[in-house]
Amino acid sequence: MSRYFLGVDVGGTKSHAVIADESGWAIGFGAGGAGNPETWGYDGLAEVLRTITDEALTSAGITRKHLMSAGFGIAGYDWPGDDAPTTQAIQRLNLSAPFVFVNDSVIALLAGASEGWGVAVIAGTGCNCRGRDQQGREGRVAGEGQVGEDGGSGGLVRYAVNAVTMAWTRRGPDTALTEALIAHVGAEDVVDLLEGICRHRYDLNAKDVPMVFRVAAQGDAVAQEAVKRAGRELGSYAVGVIHQLNFEALDFEVVLAGSFYKGSPLVTEALKQEIDTVAPAAKLVRLTAPPVVGGVVLAMQQAGLHDTIVARKRLIETLTEFVS
Repeated sequence: MSRYFLGVDVGGTKSHAVIADESGWAIGFGAGGAGNPETWGYDGLAEVLRTITDEALTSAGITRKHLMSAGFGIAGYDWPGDDAPTTQAIQRLNLSAPFVFVNDSVIALLAGASEGWGVAVIAGTGCNCRGRDQQGREGRVAGEGQVGEDGGSGGLVRYAVNAVTMAWTRRGPDTALTEALIAHVGAEDVVDLLEGICRHRYDLNAKDVPMVFRVAAQGDAVAQEAVKRAGRELGSYAVGVIHQLNFEALDFEVVLAGSFYKGSPLVTEALKQEIDTVAPAAKLVRLTAPPVVGGVVLAMQQAGLHDTIVARKRLIETLTEFVS
């Protein structure tokens, strides 16, 4: 009798569930919306989990009792205090199989690293970084902008606004970002722009990051430096995890996941320069597989199947039927 594994990826914009057999063949898939409990609460998390798991089971033609184990990657699961409510949300699925859950950056690492260990640096609206060594020991950063980790899209937009403020107050060089931001929000001039930001008439946030990338691509040195600064910030997260796991002298992969890396090659260049100062043998790889692949790998490991390299490759191949 075949053994089946459930992998789940709950994100800030979309969520996926996959069921695969022990060879890594994907047989069922479910998709839903955001489920990050920081935004949607634990009732919202539980509802998304139910929707995508039921869809995946129906797609696979099996029931809960056929599952050997389950692995969950959950955006917003960051701290020990999150353990109990996350466990309770998953228990509402009424699975008979054992399960394990991790921050979603861990399943991105498991999906993207060819050997199943290394470092993953996630950069989208926000950012995060986790690592695992060959023994399963984990390294991490806080993953929270409010405690100073600010390397994603939202952070770059804030860097850009700061550069405009610096130019206006003559504490920094002139920049094409000034006119670009004025035009972008429809302000009258730089004073109206900055007043409008301070008085909350103009709301600049992560969704506005393409404008910053565009100005950088047009050659503005200040915008380019802002982009590089974001890349260095992301690189510093990886450096911290590398130190935690003693990876400095090792040959390992750094998995880059998230839409932010599509904005400019300057991001990756600056990130790599930062990593090279401490771990010159590290290799950067872009995550091309759906992160939910890592959820299935996690489930397999939970069940004691630690040699998952072949299964991971087959899972990536067979998931193309479900995920474009």
